[in-house]
Amino acid sequence: MIVKILGSASSEFHGVQYNDKKVEKGTGELMLMKNFPSFINENSSQQEVRDYFKSVSKNEKMKKPQFHAVISCKFREHSKEELAKIAEDFMQEMKYGNQPFIVVFHNDTENNHVHIVSTRVDKKSGKKINDSYEKLKAQKALSNVLEKKFGIDNEKRIDELLQYKFGSLKQLETLLARNGYKLSENTNDERALTILKNGVFQRTFFENQIVFENRKNENRAKQLKAILSKYKNLCSDKVFKVEDRRHLEKMLPEEKQKDDWKPKIEFESELQKKLRDIFGIDVVFHHKDEISQTKEKMEGGLRPFGYTIIDHKTQSVFKGSEIMKMNELFEFTNEKMDKRLFESLKDFNISDETSKQALIQYLKRKNPENEIRDFMLFENKKFKDKETFTSIKNDVKEYLKTQNKNDVELIKSENGKYYAIHSKLHYVGELEGLIGEKEYQKFLNPTSTELSENENKTLSKELQKSIKDLIFEFSKSSGSGKYPAENELKKRKKKKR
Repeated sequence: MIVKILGSASSEFHGVQYNDKKVEKGTGELMLMKNFPSFINENSSQQEVRDYFKSVSKNEKMKKPQFHAVISCKFREHSKEELAKIAEDFMQEMKYGNQPFIVVFHNDTENNHVHIVSTRVDKKSGKKINDSYEKLKAQKALSNVLEKKFGIDNEKRIDELLQYKFGSLKQLETLLARNGYKLSENTNDERALTILKNGVFQRTFFENQIVFENRKNENRAKQLKAILSKYKNLCSDKVFKVEDRRHLEKMLPEEKQKDDWKPKIEFESELQKKLRDIFGIDVVFHHKDEISQTKEKMEGGLRPFGYTIIDHKTQSVFKGSEIMKMNELFEFTNEKMDKRLFESLKDFNISDETSKQALIQYLKRKNPENEIRDFMLFENKKFKDKETFTSIKNDVKEYLKTQNKNDVELIKSENGKYYAIHSKLHYVGELEGLIGEKEYQKFLNPTSTELSENENKTLSKELQKSIKDLIFEFSKSSGSGKYPAENELKKRKKKKR
């Protein structure tokens, strides 16, 4: 989960207007209005809310009083209600708890997120609220909220990581980085090291306080080699590059961004994912950003020069080559993928090879230039929660009726089955399973189904007409609606007399 303080610190409180437009479009929902007077509520217009913010923000020293923040989770990790509560607690941590503020949930991206709008002028005293190091404070505040709400204790986690067995400072740095922490030199004391998370200080310690373990666990090393050798043959060992430019995109507006910016680089493979998910074995590749042009240089980037194994089961860090040579274990390719896309595709429920190929077809249709190979998509059999799955089914049914749902597309697989792709909710699955067998048959044979219905209507009309004609004949022949043969029998009896 991340928090971002937006730069739109206007005196007109345009953040209210922005969020109100989202609500009007159906992509936003007002979750919370707090510390407003009774005459300002959820039924008030956005202009009335803005006017109230302006009325309590009159301070000559504060030219741009609007406070506008976004708290975002990864995909659908947290519901709108959870995010609203996190936002409320966050404002308390930021010392804005008694200020008027609104929380609006947005569902227009693949990541659930909420916007918070408030004022930096204290509504009671009229004085400016201290906003020094506000972005850093926001990171610390969110960290405190998550620790209290979900038990995410950074101090405890760091203690656990420092108990791992590692042979060098570089291995410790790799271990911390893999868990979201950064190890850096202390600016005040060259002998000290500092641990940061999202730029927020966590701990300082001295290198001589660290105990390095240089003796390798031979038994575990043999077990690891056996596991690596086995799974190399059970899943893809092809490695591709993942590029992340998001940290650069934050530096400048889109129109001023450069194509030659050097991204953060990672290397991934299906083999890595299997080892991590099944055995808790984390493989981390190492590469240099700048190196002379050699045969080892990959297209658009550099190949790794080595790798580290983090064995979470035994809390040990190994030099990869001590277990198995890198080139014997992995096959390096020239393929690459954007980090944002990579994270999105990892969240899709790819249950088998057919669903994987359906997703590849969809990706090629959306962007023919972006070639995604099958080894770049990892099998993932996790189920979507009930609320998300219901949304997927409703969106697919709406798409079949209107063809207007931009997040939904249908793909016909090689075996003739149709698959539905929901790009926003990261779903790929058989269409029949979403709409039912009867509706699926109608979808497959719309012409014959319509013809059958028309035939039934025609037959029904003809039957009704025949019944009416028969009744008319009865009436015409007897005048009483009796069976005609009955009248004939009576005539014969009279003649006998």
